[in-house]
Amino acid sequence: MRFQVKISAIFFISIASVMSCRNENLPNIALDEAQGLEEHPKLILTAQGVKDIRAQLGSIPIFDNTLQKVKEEIDAEIALGIETPIPKDYSGGYTHARHKRNWFVLQKAGVLYQILDDEKYAKYVKDMLMQYEEMYKTLPLHPKTRSYARGKLFWQCLNDSNWLVYVSQAYDCIYNYLTEEERNILENNLFRPFADHISIDSPQFYQRVHNHSTWGNAAVGMIGLVMDDEELINRALYGIKGVNLDNKAKDDDGGFLNKDGKAGFLANIEEPFSPDGYYNEGPYYQRYAMYPFLVFAEGLHNVKPELNIFEYKNGVLLKSINALLNLTDADGEFFPLNDGQKGMSYYNSALVTAVDVSYHYGDQNPGLLSIAKQQNQVLLDDSGLAVALGIKNGEAQPFNKSSINLSDGPDGTEGGVGVIRNEDIELVFKYAAQGSSHGHYDKLSYSLYENGEEVIQDYGLARFVNIEQKGGGNYLKENKTWAKQTIAHNTVTVDETSHFEGKYETGSKFHSVLNYFSSENEKVQVASARENNAYPGTEMLRTMAIISDKDFEKPITLDIMKVTSSSINDYDLPHYFFGQVLETNFEYQTPETLLPLGNKNGYQHLFVEGTGKSNEVNSKLSWMDNYRFYTLTTVTNPKDELLFTRIGANDPEFNLRRDPALLLRRKDSKSTTFVTAIESHGSYSPVTESAVNSKSSIKTIRVVLDSDAYTAVEINHVNGKRKIFITSNKNNSEKVKHKLNIDDKNYEWSGSYYFD
Repeated sequence: MRFQVKISAIFFISIASVMSCRNENLPNIALDEAQGLEEHPKLILTAQGVKDIRAQLGSIPIFDNTLQKVKEEIDAEIALGIETPIPKDYSGGYTHARHKRNWFVLQKAGVLYQILDDEKYAKYVKDMLMQYEEMYKTLPLHPKTRSYARGKLFWQCLNDSNWLVYVSQAYDCIYNYLTEEERNILENNLFRPFADHISIDSPQFYQRVHNHSTWGNAAVGMIGLVMDDEELINRALYGIKGVNLDNKAKDDDGGFLNKDGKAGFLANIEEPFSPDGYYNEGPYYQRYAMYPFLVFAEGLHNVKPELNIFEYKNGVLLKSINALLNLTDADGEFFPLNDGQKGMSYYNSALVTAVDVSYHYGDQNPGLLSIAKQQNQVLLDDSGLAVALGIKNGEAQPFNKSSINLSDGPDGTEGGVGVIRNEDIELVFKYAAQGSSHGHYDKLSYSLYENGEEVIQDYGLARFVNIEQKGGGNYLKENKTWAKQTIAHNTVTVDETSHFEGKYETGSKFHSVLNYFSSENEKVQVASARENNAYPGTEMLRTMAIISDKDFEKPITLDIMKVTSSSINDYDLPHYFFGQVLETNFEYQTPETLLPLGNKNGYQHLFVEGTGKSNEVNSKLSWMDNYRFYTLTTVTNPKDELLFTRIGANDPEFNLRRDPALLLRRKDSKSTTFVTAIESHGSYSPVTESAVNSKSSIKTIRVVLDSDAYTAVEINHVNGKRKIFITSNKNNSEKVKHKLNIDDKNYEWSGSYYFD
């Protein structure tokens, strides 16, 4: 502690010394104003913000610590010298990584110049930009040809756009440090040609609604704001005038480039976000897109306040931050819906931006301050200062993540995602639209968490981001052959064929429909939704409940998947668990040689490790993971097959994780209902070598009524007590009164469900 205090003291003495040794090239804001120079910075960090920050330096710990770390980082980069190599690599390769590093360094160095009044940072930014100007004048397209839209500095225009978003901020910070001649050189030879390449030269990248084009729009718009170029600003907001793309053309991920002709930054706010702030590609890509959404919005707010950008579409940008934070588990990691890399969390720099911007431009939610404290850093700008002052003044409160139902679609009418939270248990239920080209074929799928750890997993994506040895860090072929396929998810697959036959053109036309979502009663919370289009002639209705009852140690998960079909089919319902199998109540055989379960639609990637059948009304599997015990109890009949499977077949390059599953296979059935309960119970200590409550508390579960209108499930506890859960399959108004007789007992209630 003493050492840290001493370092901080020296650091702020050095700041004072630097700020006292001024010359005419330093960012003296008052001098700029007196000389009639245009006020800069104005984009993200503002001139007034610089004044306010300087006045508070040394008294705002989280800001001061962030500043010190950034200063040390950039001083080390300056000592190494400038390097702008000729581009040649994919993601993860040296030239890619170096240019990516440069965009961060330039942005941070520009901020340090403004805050610390030290000319060396401005000179460093200027010298590197001049090197880029010299190189870019003759730079051809990137030599790697995989992308549907090749960049120049990078293999895809997306990364070129990343570069310009950050470098625009650096240019804004040193704008008045440069002479007019130097600005003209950079603008005419680097910035305008750069903006033209990612937009006019690459309309297939720019002229669409997608996270890619969001970055492109923000890049063009931000450099336009710095240069006061109205044509670039309008191009960013509304797209390229007069450009009409082939509405059947697709990108590298199989998504349509521009099916409906919409384009521009405003369209990218209108279309992907629901009124609740859910982003249709899922939280992983929302996180990625939030940075350009928010920094360009900040720039528009500061330079063109008349646009009221933070009020656009009823303030959806700020709403989306709340939605995004609620799509994290107890550890702050995003639920890997659609293409999502596990482990991505709100500790990512984009979420530092999101939290700070939301606090500064929103309603100053004190819960955001607690997340900022966990992040242990703030932005070095106006919003970061606001957060730092809030924390300093003791205003932080816990961020409350409760159960939430987020609609999908521009008007909130295209399904959604429900998250049910009870104690340490979190259930994520997906009944959304396709999710653009990053969507998966997983209607009515779910994942289950306890205290931030996966109990029943969603696989996420098949990609090793920025690891060059794995496909250049890009999407692997297994993302299409496995991760997107229905069998890779905890939902029903019919006849070994993925939803919509795995065709994006079909899947993008449809969405699931909410039956009901109820979270008012903390003891019993339910999400229910219907899917009518994944398989023509077959309807799926899934109802999932988290039930807290005094007879169970922890809340239990009840899953009712009702399938109604006009034809006879084979149904597969997997449960992707983690951990060590402890016991089953059914016999199974393990093969001497592992063989794939099938030959297509993801089945070719599943080894069959065991096959069994149940002679009981229930089949049970118990396992241990993270020193906790879990038991799955499912209603079965003698014809059902129980398969232990493991991911990894037909994967010679080891691109897939070797994760297990218990798969319930029901053949030659027309309409059927799957009912499953999952318990978390007890614990194991490797220190004391003691197992506590390692056995299931459920004796049996059985379906006591299953009609078009209602499904009722009886849960029998080992202590002899009986509970019944009844869900209304059709009429779910809170005002509707229901009356049923089951096994000579009457049940009456109002609303969507009954439990007692």
